[in-house]
Amino acid sequence: MPWDGSRPLAKASETTYPRRMTATGRDRVGRRPRVTWPLATSAVLVAFASGGLGLLVQLFLEERGATVFLISVASSLGSVGTLVGSYFWGRLSDRAGRRGFIIATALGVAAAIGVLVPLPGNGVVVATSFARAFMDIGFASMSLAMISAASQAATRARGMSYNSSARSLGFALGAMGAGIVLERLGYRNAFLLLTITPVVGALVVLRLPKEERPVARPRHRVRSALREAGLTRLYFGTILRQFSANGAFALAYVYMNQLGISPALMGTVASLNTLTQVGALVGFGWVADRVGRRKVFLLGFGMSALLPCIMAVSRNAGMMALSYILLGISFSSLYIGSTAHIGDRVPLERQGTMLGLFEMARGLGGLLGALLAGALVPLVGFPGMYFTMAGVAGIGFLAVLGERFSFPGRGSEGPKPEARSPVVDGGPI
Repeated sequence: MPWDGSRPLAKASETTYPRRMTATGRDRVGRRPRVTWPLATSAVLVAFASGGLGLLVQLFLEERGATVFLISVASSLGSVGTLVGSYFWGRLSDRAGRRGFIIATALGVAAAIGVLVPLPGNGVVVATSFARAFMDIGFASMSLAMISAASQAATRARGMSYNSSARSLGFALGAMGAGIVLERLGYRNAFLLLTITPVVGALVVLRLPKEERPVARPRHRVRSALREAGLTRLYFGTILRQFSANGAFALAYVYMNQLGISPALMGTVASLNTLTQVGALVGFGWVADRVGRRKVFLLGFGMSALLPCIMAVSRNAGMMALSYILLGISFSSLYIGSTAHIGDRVPLERQGTMLGLFEMARGLGGLLGALLAGALVPLVGFPGMYFTMAGVAGIGFLAVLGERFSFPGRGSEGPKPEARSPVVDGGPI
């Protein structure tokens, strides 16, 4: 029967399973590293290509005489690709397995970049932004789902953090190296190099062990699945947090220019976000497995509400650098805590769908936040826009804070297939 509050949460002793077994009785010790490390290695290679492409595309379009609006359209199409691809690939992989689709999406990223090697017209360059993002988010979300399904509850956050950290490292290396490659090799060879790295990443994925055949389950509506797992407020808060973060940083380069920060220094300041994530993601993965997911992701939501306030009072490069470092810390805390929590609370056969939906929530919030920021600045200035974004993030934090993740998930007819305890769920705060 559903948990109605009259019975206490499960005790830790009641959710303890043999050391080599998950709650489903499957032996997963020794399996997670065989899944995690090939995926982490390929994540660096694929993210390197995606991270370096943004700079190359913007400069290429500008050199070709494209308008600022057309360049912004390329960025918007990337957001739409993320929004559509995250749920599509997650749902598809839950029914047909993930290994083959991970390889396909890595090759899809390579193909989307390879189209640029002949240096086509501006319309083609802009259109490939959608295709690249559509494939890239599928690769990322299915990789997390595969690691989550291969992990025990007690080590899930750590396994997922290695992959996310590797992805951030790839983005940072790509962003920092794209300019150097462009200066030395030119656009054609730079695009060719970024085409090759995802292909190598796909070859690495071939080392993954074969998957167990997915178990056929009845279809669930998204709303019902969220309610049953007790995740509705987490996803709603994620939309608002991403709305705030993308809105706050959508015009950060323009804001830094008004503060008199040089373009060269801007790049260094902005890189602090992904560089911080490389270590913070792994650190929070270990913390989440020890103190619980809830405390970790609530820290991220809380810091996200504070972050725009710091930007509103920034007057120099040092304060902006602090903002980007805090952005990396808040994202790492929120992302690892949330994805591990989702992995704990949904069945193995629905991991791809629900993690893809989480990425979709982030994409939706990011798309709307950037649009509002552009509309607000002419009306209330940068400080007013930043304080507005702080309020949006604050509402998201309060929404998630008010959720109590009961055992089992609300609306559920019985225990979920993974271990659940106050330790895993973070307990009351």
